[in-house]
Amino acid sequence: MTEEKYNGYDTSIVYDYKDQPDIKSGRCDNCDKAQFKSSVKDYVYIRECRNFGMKKSI
Repeated sequence: MTEEKYNGYDTSIVYDYKDQPDIKSGRCDNCDKAQFKSSVKDYVYIRECRNFGMKKSI
């Protein structure tokens, strides 16, 4: 199993928005797109980039 890494970001990790805020508000830090899939689990909102797969808990 290999981990995909892009520009230093690991797509297998869920980053915390407080520790890793967006470089440009509302856009993916890696690909700069604003299209996300979102989900909620145990009262935690997870935002995942549709193009890149980077995840952040908001």
